[in-house]
Amino acid sequence: QVQLVESGGRLVQAGGSLRLSCVVTGRSFREEIMGWFRQAPGQEREFVARITWTGGFTYVEGSVKGRFTVSRDSSKNTVYLQMDNLKPEDTAIYTCAAGRAVNEGYIYWGQGTQVTVSS
Repeated sequence: QVQLVESGGRLVQAGGSLRLSCVVTGRSFREEIMGWFRQAPGQEREFVARITWTGGFTYVEGSVKGRFTVSRDSSKNTVYLQMDNLKPEDTAIYTCAAGRAVNEGYIYWGQGTQVTVSS
């Protein structure tokens, strides 16, 4: 059973930084892709970034590119989302997910962590 637990979300002022963590347990070699998503109040969930366990290949969505960075520590089974120069519009619940391939849907989801950016 794959489980994902996010942490690191909190209230922060605009211009500040946060690093979110996602600890993965029960993962097999098949769960190769890790993604970060966010959902703001009243809006649909949107993709933020992804990374592969093998090779650490990353992709960051254009709307946050240059401010957000995704990384992983395989020895800790943990994926990170470093968020810099935060803006009020970054306020959302951030959730990590695990999948098997880029062109397939994500299979396992965490519960999410709240990020609130004040102006």
